[in-house]
Amino acid sequence: MVQLVNDTELCDLTARELVRRLAAGEVSASDALETQLRRIDERNGALNAVVSLDPEGARRRAHAADDALAAGRPLGPLRGLPITLKDGNDVAGLRTTIGTHELDNVPAADGAVAGSLRAAGANIIGHTNVAAWLADHQSGNPVFGRTSNPWDPARTCGGSSGGAAAAVASGMTAIDIGSDLVGSLRQPASFCGVYALKTTEHRVPLTGFFRTPDSAPRPVRIMLSLGPVARDLDDLELALSLISGPDGFDADVPAVPLTHRDTVSPRDLRVAVAPAIPGAPIAKGLRDRVDTVAGAVADAGGRVEDALPDISWEEQGALYGELIRTITSVFSPDGADYRLARYLELLGRRDAMIACWERFFDRYDALLMPPAATVAYPHCESGAPLEIDDGRIPYHEQGLVFALSSLNGLPGLVMPAGLNPEGLPTGIQLVGARWSETLLLAIGRGLESAGVTPGFQPPPADAGG
Repeated sequence: MVQLVNDTELCDLTARELVRRLAAGEVSASDALETQLRRIDERNGALNAVVSLDPEGARRRAHAADDALAAGRPLGPLRGLPITLKDGNDVAGLRTTIGTHELDNVPAADGAVAGSLRAAGANIIGHTNVAAWLADHQSGNPVFGRTSNPWDPARTCGGSSGGAAAAVASGMTAIDIGSDLVGSLRQPASFCGVYALKTTEHRVPLTGFFRTPDSAPRPVRIMLSLGPVARDLDDLELALSLISGPDGFDADVPAVPLTHRDTVSPRDLRVAVAPAIPGAPIAKGLRDRVDTVAGAVADAGGRVEDALPDISWEEQGALYGELIRTITSVFSPDGADYRLARYLELLGRRDAMIACWERFFDRYDALLMPPAATVAYPHCESGAPLEIDDGRIPYHEQGLVFALSSLNGLPGLVMPAGLNPEGLPTGIQLVGARWSETLLLAIGRGLESAGVTPGFQPPPADAGG
């Protein structure tokens, strides 16, 4: 066996390239794991992104993968690839907390995501840190503390999938799976300069995600999506292909095919552009980045139009807020109206919104828009006002940019778009029709192939201390 001795090279490979080397016998699963563990040891102290690490269990699984390869037994498409998962995905035998003491437990069984990835040959080595209860735009909690941004540890990595984005950006894992209800995947990806795909609602089973130890009924059955974080578009598609589709338990998940799409050139695109979203604060630097990308698509011959659906944005925002409060608080009412009739009324109004967006995407391949309200900001108290450009906004308003896609169950792809003058990552977001994930990925590949967007850029190795 030819050993790969450059740890930095190995940890910074895409998942697909590392899997190729594992399959070819150029590196063993054990060597891949040990170099990954060394990277975590080097960088996690400053970032606190990886939690509940299970090195000894991971070593046993890596040795078993090497034995299987030597014996010619099938390993699955991931071939012993070491990965992490957001602390909210149940992994059998691995401490799962969701950032709380109340939900701290060691699951006896894998959730749907962990089970699918393990069946594909993944070696799940630990969890990544989250906001407590997955309920903040920064990732910190009373169990594990706060996660920092690999570009600047004085700044937040975002939340609630902040540990996942920080770990991927810093090379502590090639792939992670996070969740998104109010931008919890997309904001951290933008802050940390990596890719994330918020999937269509019900594309990925929620079995074993945010499971309470007493197995209480799952209240969040709409708007929440699970999806991958990676340093490469094709790695997003690889992960998506493994976690999508029915699992036999989450009855909300339909058997919608996931079909690969060839790269779409910018000259062939029909793109709606919205540098600003009604009612949502967005920093000028991110609006300008959207305009720049839109201009490059137009210069390449693509059809680009400033366009949004003809809907009441005030009504959409209000509906989103009321549904969020309902589904997250239904088992601990605080005086709001939780009657079934009221909930069904809200769903009926949501159906009308979804239909409007579906008609919109009959005319466009994707909506190009900002990935977040701002770039990564300094750590602050949750709820403290945020500075955007020359003004201040209420803390919760940073989530309004995500309302249109979350409310309507639409997929959203966040891609790196270079650095701002302060040297912090910026990004763009492509939102599409329901079930259009592979089209969004094909559009993203086209933008990168044409040089419209720059691809992943690693943070400075010494940024984390």
